[in-house]
Amino acid sequence: MKKILGLSILVLTAAAPANAAMLSVCIEGSPEVFNPQLTSNGTTSYVLGQIYDGLVSVKAGSSDIEPALAESWSISDDARTYTFKLRQGVKWQSDDKFTPTREFNADDVMFTFERMMKPDHPYAKVNGGNFITFNTKLADALESVKKIDDYTVAFTLKSPLAPFIGIMAHQSLAITSAEYAAMLSKAGTQELIDREPIGTGPFQLQVYQQDAVVRLVPFKDTWGAAINNPARTPMVDGVVMAIGADASVRLQRAMAGECQIALYPNLADREMIGKSPNLNLVQTPVASTGFITFNFRQDKFKDRRVREALAHAINMKPLVDLVYDGMGTVTGAIIPPSLWGHDKDVGAYSYDPDLAKKLLTEAGFPDGFSTQLWAVPVSRPYMPNGRRAAEMIQADWAKIGVKAEVVSYEWGEYITRARNGEAEVGMFGGIYDFPDPSQIPNNYFTCDSSGKPSPSNIGAWCDKEFIGLMNEAGTVTDRAKRIELYKKAQEEFHAEVPAVILGGADTITAVAKTVKGYAPAIFGTSRLSGVTVE
Repeated sequence: MKKILGLSILVLTAAAPANAAMLSVCIEGSPEVFNPQLTSNGTTSYVLGQIYDGLVSVKAGSSDIEPALAESWSISDDARTYTFKLRQGVKWQSDDKFTPTREFNADDVMFTFERMMKPDHPYAKVNGGNFITFNTKLADALESVKKIDDYTVAFTLKSPLAPFIGIMAHQSLAITSAEYAAMLSKAGTQELIDREPIGTGPFQLQVYQQDAVVRLVPFKDTWGAAINNPARTPMVDGVVMAIGADASVRLQRAMAGECQIALYPNLADREMIGKSPNLNLVQTPVASTGFITFNFRQDKFKDRRVREALAHAINMKPLVDLVYDGMGTVTGAIIPPSLWGHDKDVGAYSYDPDLAKKLLTEAGFPDGFSTQLWAVPVSRPYMPNGRRAAEMIQADWAKIGVKAEVVSYEWGEYITRARNGEAEVGMFGGIYDFPDPSQIPNNYFTCDSSGKPSPSNIGAWCDKEFIGLMNEAGTVTDRAKRIELYKKAQEEFHAEVPAVILGGADTITAVAKTVKGYAPAIFGTSRLSGVTVE
């Protein structure tokens, strides 16, 4: 893989041919890995969504599931077996180390899922083997994956799983090359499968410098171009992604014409974007949930009275109004108001400092205590300004004697440390990748059948009643019954206070008026294929 050090986005763009149509995008963090199965990080998914394809995907700008590497699928009468007919003629990317000798087929699907399913698979433990989405959504549900023929694969579930097709549209279940893996194994360089990507998508990686830049080049032989699908065809001669954590800087670059798409600008800047003669303000309804979560590895947070006290000490309405710039909703429900299954009767905890002090005294902390409060370092729909939110909570908690030190790290390190259980009170959240209420609760607040928390369950809360309700809701197909179960789960969540819901808001994107065809995703990953620059 080529690397460029110390070059600015302007230099990278200028290095392209004079007649090239380059697309420049300002993103907010570095990809943590270059294999989709090992991540659920939004920034990483945004980058890898241009390189890899799944069997199915969420249609751009909608909540509909559409075919991708699978042309079609069928469901058995007992709703346990999903049979996918694979697309033929799909080519794999190549680089200076790997040249594919065959097209995509069922062997690639088998390799991708057997790596995640089988503990003794040669690639199961490579680079840690932490398959976040698979382990939290499919590991306990999937009975088998079988190759029927070169272009047919059957997935059989232990019992019906209502959101299965939606789960399969998740970017972290995209397909990787079995032939590439075999070549790396032969060379003794297995770890490169997660660092030097080979996909079937419209773009492929050319350059990556951590915390600085990602550069993609079009994959002209991608299957979307072969079937004349504009939405799946690369229309530009290259993509330069400039990495910068500061939302204001990203917007300044967009205002100056240095990047044509700026992700996650500050919500407070939407009026400035709207008045810009060069930019369009694109506002997208996104289902997301942000929260602070208590670490159950620590004795004080195992006491529900402590958790309740901290929840009642937060003055939530001014926090939501300020942090979400008037675009957020005060709620105590883990499923957001923008998604079906939301329980509108589960409100935020009342702001009651006197009750909070009383609860702390009953729990043995009449003078309060000290803790750390982590602040998300990047802007997301579920948390536009983590530092500001943390400082407001810090001030509220000080009124009841709780001294909170605000802590943050670079995004990749933040995620790693939080998942290692280091956050005393961690700020986290998620954006729904598919239109089903199960995703965020299952990702962040459940444990597997052995009692091991899911990787993003940074507080290690394992509540049997909550998990049982979530699991049952995933096995029934009747939506009314599922809604009833999700409401019970939200009531249990609210009663046990494993976390305090902070909210979520629509996302905004600054897009140059010269950019055409960019459709920010409502669910899943926004694609840069089909985008042109005038």
